[in-house]
Amino acid sequence: QVQLVESGGGLVQAGGSLRLSCAASGRTFSRYAMGWFRQAPGKERAVETAISGSGGSTYYSNSVKGRFTISRDNAKNTVYLQMNSLKPEDTAVYYCALREGALTTSYSSYDYWGQGTQVTVSS
Repeated sequence: QVQLVESGGGLVQAGGSLRLSCAASGRTFSRYAMGWFRQAPGKERAVETAISGSGGSTYYSNSVKGRFTISRDNAKNTVYLQMNSLKPEDTAVYYCALREGALTTSYSSYDYWGQGTQVTVSS
């Protein structure tokens, strides 16, 4: 069983930055693709960025491309999401997710989920 614990959410003004972290329990972290999803009130949860186990491949949605950066430290079993130039529309609960396989943007393909962390961007 894998556990994911997110941290780093909070309240920030538009144009500001936040860095989210997601620490995973268990071994062989480098075999797992990781994704960051978000869910705003009244909207479906959707993937915004994902990274392969080695870190060599990444995906960004059009909404966050150029502003967000996903990275991972396999020695620390941790994935990060650096969020810059934040906008009020980035306000959501952010979830990290782990997939025992290759990078994918499919919500249903992820096997484990964190509890979520709230990010609020004020205008």
